[in-house]
Amino acid sequence: MLDEVDRMLLTRLQEDATQSYAALGKAVGLSAGSAHDRVRKLRERGVIRRTTVDVAPNAVDRGVSAFVMVNANVWMGDPPTREALLAIPSIQEAHIVAGDASLLVKIRTGTTEELQATLRQIFAVDGVTGTQTIVVLETCFERPVNVA
Repeated sequence: MLDEVDRMLLTRLQEDATQSYAALGKAVGLSAGSAHDRVRKLRERGVIRRTTVDVAPNAVDRGVSAFVMVNANVWMGDPPTREALLAIPSIQEAHIVAGDASLLVKIRTGTTEELQATLRQIFAVDGVTGTQTIVVLETCFERPVNVA
């Protein structure tokens, strides 16, 4: 279970994961050492999965974003399917879903031609029978996980 201090630490880290443990501790009423120990324990428990940098997609020629519903005649959660999808670098996320489709993937490419090439790669995955693609025109906002 997370207590209120853990939740405050996580919120602060989501805002800026580069801040010092002294600053982090001060913000939540802990010493730097105590803040460091809490963050280490959150990592060990798998609450904090990784620390990363949020890159602006347009700045690295990945301005085309699309969500693709994938239909299949096999279970898409098995290791061979996961490995085939992981091998397609423009797929950012893949989710097993309930409903008409079997899988939802998020794709980022630089051009619509690259998007089309990615869709061809998805069609080549064993068991895929069809796709429905939604191209994003503008992202209103994206949020980190709410820990409050």
